[in-house]
Amino acid sequence: MSRGTRQGSNWAPIFEVRGGCRCRAVGWPGVQIAGESTGLGAARVSARRDSAVGEQGPDGGRKPAKATKKAVPAKRVTAEKGAVKKSSASKETAASRKAAAGKKTAAKEAEGKKAEGKKTPAKKTAAAKTPAKEAAAKKAAAGKTVAKETVAGRTVAKKAAAKKAAPLKRQAPAKKPAVAPKKAAAAVKGVAPAKTVAPTSPRGESRTALVRRARRIDRELAEVYPYAHPELDFENPFQLVVATVLSAQTTDLRVNQTTPALFAKYPTPEDLAAAVPEEVEEILRPTGFFRAKTRSVIGLSKALTEDFGGEVPGRLEDLVKLPGVGRKTAFVVLGNAFGRPGITVDTHFQRLVRRWRWTEETDPDKIEAAVGALFPKSDWTDLSHHVIWHGRRICHARKPACGACPIAPLCPAYGEGETDPEKAKKLLKYEKGGFPGQRLKPPRAYLDAGGKPALPLGAG
Repeated sequence: MSRGTRQGSNWAPIFEVRGGCRCRAVGWPGVQIAGESTGLGAARVSARRDSAVGEQGPDGGRKPAKATKKAVPAKRVTAEKGAVKKSSASKETAASRKAAAGKKTAAKEAEGKKAEGKKTPAKKTAAAKTPAKEAAAKKAAAGKTVAKETVAGRTVAKKAAAKKAAPLKRQAPAKKPAVAPKKAAAAVKGVAPAKTVAPTSPRGESRTALVRRARRIDRELAEVYPYAHPELDFENPFQLVVATVLSAQTTDLRVNQTTPALFAKYPTPEDLAAAVPEEVEEILRPTGFFRAKTRSVIGLSKALTEDFGGEVPGRLEDLVKLPGVGRKTAFVVLGNAFGRPGITVDTHFQRLVRRWRWTEETDPDKIEAAVGALFPKSDWTDLSHHVIWHGRRICHARKPACGACPIAPLCPAYGEGETDPEKAKKLLKYEKGGFPGQRLKPPRAYLDAGGKPALPLGAG
């Protein structure tokens, strides 16, 4: 245990060694240090400073403490297992550390305090300047940021203005709504029709309005096609029923070019019923699906010979019993060979009545019933001719010639095809486009109206 001796009114440190361990107490006047060290125990050091005790001068006398000096708070350091740990080291200031190191002599301590006193305001001043500099720097940075944001805002505004202006330059001109001409019959004659506002959509129109519009369309078509007729060559009901069966999946023109050779070799149902299938197939090869068609025409010829005495029946119920004969074929035969009204629902008829919104049905039988309810029964046969002729010549499946359509003001689908009169005129087919028709031997009315007969098979 270390002890101190009394010198005057102060304690002077002394040194003592116990157990081979040297304990050193470094102090200064007015400090009492007690140390204890053992080989295995813990050292305990305490320091106490009395602010009321004056400093010791160079001659060993007392020197009164300055009144302006502030008391230094006592600090405790505890160390366990021979290691001295300093507590609250983060709270010590640079000034106290310098004062502790410089108190060996009064002069050094005084000079240290003066230097400390001089350095502290400088540090405070520097510290005071630092927030000012930071504030100035922040303001400058904020100014730069604002300037950057302003420049960025102007750039964004310019880009936005450029984006808004760019579509105006690149954007294609908006398509004008299709306007239906008053009457395109003049376009067929080479005169451009006048343009008027397109009619309103017929969706939601009353039943009476639908009937009136449908019948008006039929009247307009009757004026455009006064010579409308079945476009299959025939001389009797037997030839008509056979030609109608052969017209499936091919054109009437191809059938008209094929049937002359067939009827020349097999003029009656009895002759065709007794024909060799291979020979008939060779004749019917140009029509496509010739094997199936050969079976159909030979089968219906046998049925006519066996069941109807070689004569074509004039009733719908009997016609549909023949092989290869359906309602469409039956109505063609009844309407054109027997003069009995019927609606022929082929591909052209189905397409046009849906475009005109006469019905939304897709089944042929339902279309027949829906359209038949809009017209008197006496108009059914001619109505079929008008619609089919219009579908083949003007209102095509892929690209309708809307600009040359005579019923454009009445058509809800106007604009689906070419609306320019000059371009639409080039899309017209058959006699409307100056080309031959589909019949080799057309009626006189058709020839008088300017129609041209079709060319025989193999010619041109």
